[in-house]
Amino acid sequence: MFDPPESMHVEFERALGVVRGRLGADHPLYINGLNVWGAGFIEKTSPIRHELIGRFSAAGRAELEAAVTAAARAHSAWRGLEVSARVALMHRVAQLIEERVYLIAAALCLEVGKNRLEALAETQETADFFKIYADEFQASGGFDRPLPDDPLPNVRSRNRSVLKSHGVWAVVAPFNFPLALAGGPTAAALVTGNTVVLKGASDAPWATRLLADCIADAGVPPGVFNLLWGQGSEVGAALCQHPNIAGLTFTGSYEVGMSLCRHMVSGAYVRPCIAEMGGKNACIVTESADLDQAVPGIIRSAFGLGGQKCSALSRLYVEASVMDKLAQRLIQAMQALAIGDPTQRQHWLGPLISERAVAKYESFIQQLHAGGAQIVSGGSRLVTGELAKGCYVAPTLAAAAATHPLMSVEMFAPILMMSAVPDVEHGVALANDTPLGLTAGIYGSASDVAYFLEHIEAGTLYVNRQLGATTGAWPGYQAFTGWKGSGSTNKGIGSFYYLSQYLREQSQTVIE
Repeated sequence: MFDPPESMHVEFERALGVVRGRLGADHPLYINGLNVWGAGFIEKTSPIRHELIGRFSAAGRAELEAAVTAAARAHSAWRGLEVSARVALMHRVAQLIEERVYLIAAALCLEVGKNRLEALAETQETADFFKIYADEFQASGGFDRPLPDDPLPNVRSRNRSVLKSHGVWAVVAPFNFPLALAGGPTAAALVTGNTVVLKGASDAPWATRLLADCIADAGVPPGVFNLLWGQGSEVGAALCQHPNIAGLTFTGSYEVGMSLCRHMVSGAYVRPCIAEMGGKNACIVTESADLDQAVPGIIRSAFGLGGQKCSALSRLYVEASVMDKLAQRLIQAMQALAIGDPTQRQHWLGPLISERAVAKYESFIQQLHAGGAQIVSGGSRLVTGELAKGCYVAPTLAAAAATHPLMSVEMFAPILMMSAVPDVEHGVALANDTPLGLTAGIYGSASDVAYFLEHIEAGTLYVNRQLGATTGAWPGYQAFTGWKGSGSTNKGIGSFYYLSQYLREQSQTVIE
């Protein structure tokens, strides 16, 4: 993706033309293998220039009940399928996503404001989730493993450990990776024998409708996968609180995630809740750092997708001796960023997701000033030319005290706060001074790195990485996990340990 062939751009342009011809259509929910219309619609406009993407049917209580009921009825037959049959269906879903990769990516560009390479990467990542999780489940033998027989005379005692599905699994996806963070948990839940009700992001519903089309066209039986849209405070909350939901995967804020975790343990028995709850991610730059590696890694992590990533770099702790030099190089790199319509090849950075997000950005800029921070670069909405038609803001670098109130706030905006530290030990201490612990990075010497790896409190770490200081996990290459308040299970997406979270163990002893 950092050196794409020309053919990739040609195919994307062709797909973009096709997708533009589909703008403005009405899109139904997907329940029990059927397209279903709710009582109203969510109108989705593009953040690029506020053109209508489409109208997406909004679920009410009746549609929610129908989806959960369909998933519950389908569970017994779905979990009873041979492992090889479920694996084959997941591979077919992956194949269809790959066949439609350019069309789906073009829709992501228009809907979310991703640039074409990020959109293509997310689409391929989603296909990879379906393939990797299916292959891992098959390689594990479906988590059905023999244990030693009891050492009893004159008795044959057969023992097994079997992991079995829970039932109806709810997936609640965010807007920033509306395909991958819907598709990944869905793939894991389905291949392990659960049925799924997915609540897609209201700010990015088209992605999940395209995912539903791939799942349906792959031949996944009716009721096994169901798709709803609606406001998170209404449909999302009702889905997660439904008594027939056996497990839940949520990606979003710490506050909502913790509330859901508490709910899932508060019933008659504890139900699994896999919550990825954001980050306040830090990077440390020491005087030994190679700035040729550090500068592009910092820029990509802080400002990619407008900082609207849970893994985005938000806090930068720099040894005082290199502070000014690094700041100047960052300013130069920021000023060179191509900002504009992300469907156009030359633009690296597109808009924020909505006018609501722009308003939050402007509020954070005011709070930076109020707290005594110095805006080194950026700090305003972009309103020249075509940019005035969309949700564009300037990437922002602010020099601030480590005690500034926003040092503890996940902003989800292209704002990077920078503070001077005397040494790597102080940098690590400040990086750890947060209830969150998703990603972290460092640029420095071998001794700096050794200290960082031993003492940092985060789940996903990057060292001297030019491709991203705190971002960029890829299925099959990096696990992506959070510590502390960033994750409820401390098991990573795409890791060796992820699938078993969707299963419960049963010990079987049979006397022959």
